[in-house]
Amino acid sequence: MKQYEIFELCLQGPEPSGSCAITDIAADFMHVQTGEKFHIKGFYAGGGVYKVRFLPGRAGRYQYEITGEVWEKGEAVCEPADKKRHGIVQAEGTHFRYADGTWYYPFGTTVYALAHQTDELIRQTFATLAETPFNKIRMCVFPKHFDYNSNEPVFFAFEKTGGKWDVHKPCPVFWERLESYIRRLDEMGIQCDLILFHPYDHWGFSRLPREEALVYLEYAARRLSAFPNVWWSLANEYDLLEYQKEDWECFARFLHENDGYHHLLSNHEIITPWDFSNPDTTHICHQT
Repeated sequence: MKQYEIFELCLQGPEPSGSCAITDIAADFMHVQTGEKFHIKGFYAGGGVYKVRFLPGRAGRYQYEITGEVWEKGEAVCEPADKKRHGIVQAEGTHFRYADGTWYYPFGTTVYALAHQTDELIRQTFATLAETPFNKIRMCVFPKHFDYNSNEPVFFAFEKTGGKWDVHKPCPVFWERLESYIRRLDEMGIQCDLILFHPYDHWGFSRLPREEALVYLEYAARRLSAFPNVWWSLANEYDLLEYQKEDWECFARFLHENDGYHHLLSNHEIITPWDFSNPDTTHICHQT
């Protein structure tokens, strides 16, 4: 285990009898020297594999216990972070700072549909990013149907049941590919501002009922919260979607409660700015 890096535990277990997105698996971690405790929800990764991901913020010894569909108890030593690792970016006053105190100055770009392109185009994109000074990108979880993005993705976030997207059946291959891109960005020192919803859609993801949207958000939080370079962007141009103000406030509060690391969170508009005094919002994301 390394400070500011994902510690992943994989366990074999039975197939979930119900939802594959909201499964009964969680872990309790305790930092032995300080007594600091963390409760982390795990997820079902498919193929009888359950995973728990923990992002240690302190070096030292940790004890853990996994309960639910699978059980394991153990401990691990967390070594101090490498010099290039600084932890999660957080807001401090009107600036950004890494967990270790290093200042972060964002210089960003957008690669909205990165996760939905061909392997060759993705390879070219990463090669291009490596030659730029960008240290932050905004990218979408769901595919985008707009200028320059008219291709049909090979994989989607969820499987279909009866011709309808089933948020209780995540597509493991899609999420594994998405995670590989987030990891690669992290290795390049690039923050990933992950756009959770957007209106440029002809597949139906922008019209998920509120209850299904919350299942999606919980699964995303279970899988991705331990990535140190993730930010949550509730939407790109949220005011073009059919969700109401109460829905967006619910989504922000739900993510804040289900992300044990409290990553940066904001929302992006086309006309009507988001209420940046929202208690679960950490910073301004404003288009003008």
